[in-house]
Amino acid sequence: QVQLVESGGGLVQAGGSLRLSCVASARAFSGYPMGWFRQAPGREREFVAAIDWNGDKTYYADSVKGRFTISRQNAKNTVDLQMNSLKPEDTATYLCAVQIYNAASLLFPNSYDYWGQGTQVTVSS
Repeated sequence: QVQLVESGGGLVQAGGSLRLSCVASARAFSGYPMGWFRQAPGREREFVAAIDWNGDKTYYADSVKGRFTISRQNAKNTVDLQMNSLKPEDTATYLCAVQIYNAASLLFPNSYDYWGQGTQVTVSS
């Protein structure tokens, strides 16, 4: 079974930082684009950031530009999301995903093929 496991979530005050990590179960996942999404109760899954197969290109939602940084370490099958200057509106379950099959975009949930279970991020005001 393909598995992606997120970690690093927690409760922080506004203005604080967290670093999320996603570990893929297969070494081959390092050759595919990966993304981070978030979902709050009653809301649709929202794009946060994405990174191409080798880390040469990154993409960010406008809401997180300048605050979040996505990176990958292919040798360790990991993708990280450094989150700084956190705001209460960042509160959500954060999920990582991998795009195995070619798709037109990295910005939409249905462009990804496998998902982790998510890690909770709560930002208090």
